[in-house]
Amino acid sequence: MIKLEDPTLFRTENYVNGKWVGGSAGHIEVLNPANGTLVAKTVNGSAENARDAVEAAAVAFKSWSKTPAKERASYLRKWHDLILENADDLGALMTAEQGKPLSEAIGEVKYGAGFIEFYAEECKRVMGDIIPTVANDRRLLVYKQPIGVVGCITPWNFPNAMITRKAAPAMAAGCTVVIKPDAGTPLSALALCELAERAGIPAGVLNVLVGSDAQAIGEVLTQHEKIGKFTFTGSTAVGKILMAQCASTVKKISLELGGNAPFIVFDDADIDEAVTHCVATKFRNCGQTCVCTNRIFVHEAIARDFTEKLQRSIAALKVADGFEEGAEIGPLINTQALEKMDALMADAVDKGAKVLLGGARHELGQNFYQPTLLTNISDSMRLANEEIFGPIAAVQTFTTEDEVVEKANATEYGLAAYFFTRDVGRVMRVSEDLEYGIVCSNSGVFSTEVAPFGGWKQSGIGSEGGKEGIADFYETKFHSLGGV
Repeated sequence: MIKLEDPTLFRTENYVNGKWVGGSAGHIEVLNPANGTLVAKTVNGSAENARDAVEAAAVAFKSWSKTPAKERASYLRKWHDLILENADDLGALMTAEQGKPLSEAIGEVKYGAGFIEFYAEECKRVMGDIIPTVANDRRLLVYKQPIGVVGCITPWNFPNAMITRKAAPAMAAGCTVVIKPDAGTPLSALALCELAERAGIPAGVLNVLVGSDAQAIGEVLTQHEKIGKFTFTGSTAVGKILMAQCASTVKKISLELGGNAPFIVFDDADIDEAVTHCVATKFRNCGQTCVCTNRIFVHEAIARDFTEKLQRSIAALKVADGFEEGAEIGPLINTQALEKMDALMADAVDKGAKVLLGGARHELGQNFYQPTLLTNISDSMRLANEEIFGPIAAVQTFTTEDEVVEKANATEYGLAAYFFTRDVGRVMRVSEDLEYGIVCSNSGVFSTEVAPFGGWKQSGIGSEGGKEGIADFYETKFHSLGGV
């Protein structure tokens, strides 16, 4: 049993229409990825349960959408405060079900709460327009009205923040939500519902349905006629399927999909600073984030110095159960993720990669993998083209600015990119030339609730965070008022 200050945050039922309810498809076992032990048995919801949740959200929308923005903001602010008050417990739940180090998990909880606070404020600032008239007997008005019920599917790698990043702007805008969290990490989502209930958020506004039949539940959330918008965070392959399903009812959609982030270090960069940030953005959450460094490009003039320092920094990382003091790298999420690391390594070594560090499963066993550093990377290798999603760092070299920008853009993805240089002119040129929705220069840290997060190309549609993050939860209505 997870040790919690408040054990009532440990919920295993679905939360629908303000009630804790069972599922019609048995139970789901939630396992700790660090040791394989059983953390919880949750209910297993079905497509029928999902339809019930949508119907409840549709009824709640009628009143929630009419609730003044200031009143909605008050509910959200109470929810935010309760999350921060219980951050340690929420972090413990996350570490138990997802594996990331406890300090990192608590950090995610606080980051996620920031979206609720931000949109509690932002919803009071969404304005319509009065357009100068084209005729004296008419007035031209533009309204912003909530789009309706929002269907959400969230991933396992950020089981708290990906919910708040979607639910907060939707609820702030006056929409109601039905959320399907990943079946392997449902406890964080259900604990958020417990706190939302304590905050007084009305029944049916926030609904969470845990279910193992992702395809059937996904079809409900993408095709139900009472859902006005669908939002998903996950792989590009699954996103394409869900996008096609949304076409049947022409739903508005937001997709935050895969990435293949380049990390470019020019010859005039501060090498020590670049190494520090490279480790931070490569190994966060054991490399299991869509914005993790995926391809490391280092100018040939400094490649040896950079790589030696990077190797020492990686070797110093503490791999441990997320609850262990000082843990920096936790386990991969499951056996399939472990097997992918094996396959990527075998392919790279077979094609000439040099292993400087790691390269195999960790002695801790279960789902742990050694933090790994490779050089001699070629474009033919899988890890040079695919999203690694694990603790493998692969260093390539380059000669010119034009060459590395072309290589960085040579991917179907366009989510995040990083580069380091002291040249101000180069900062401007490269930031403009990189084909990514997020560009980070001289830093590996950028996530914040006040700025848009979204990708180009096959990394997604739309943005989450910032003023852009609430815009898609409104419909625009033009009112031509005559006879005045």
